[in-house]
Amino acid sequence: MEKALQIMVLDDEPIVGKRLKPALEKSGLEVEVFENPAQALRRLGEKEFDVVVTDVRMEDVNGIQVLERVKERSDRTKVIIITGYATIEMAREALVKGAFDFLAKPFKPNDLRAMVERAARSLEQPEPAS
Repeated sequence: MEKALQIMVLDDEPIVGKRLKPALEKSGLEVEVFENPAQALRRLGEKEFDVVVTDVRMEDVNGIQVLERVKERSDRTKVIIITGYATIEMAREALVKGAFDFLAKPFKPNDLRAMVERAARSLEQPEPAS
């Protein structure tokens, strides 16, 4: 039996985690939800996740900082940025810094589930030699 993918969802709006957790778990994923960026960053120090889904705009820490922290710890972890304030500049910065993809709110849980599944498939591909 294959190990379930480990997913972190970080959004300071409680409703986002409440909606996304059951949608992702329905696909057989193990999901940890955080509303507090400091707690999420602590957890990232303890555990390597396969996919991290993070909001961009939060108090104290933003999603780009979360992305940078994830990438410092693990090159293989895929980071999906979600935001209600999508701009081309923000998307470009996120992608340049190594985000897997970018999803603008509002979105349907199935949209995110499909994106997470794409990220999971890319984890199975060997990284190209640089």
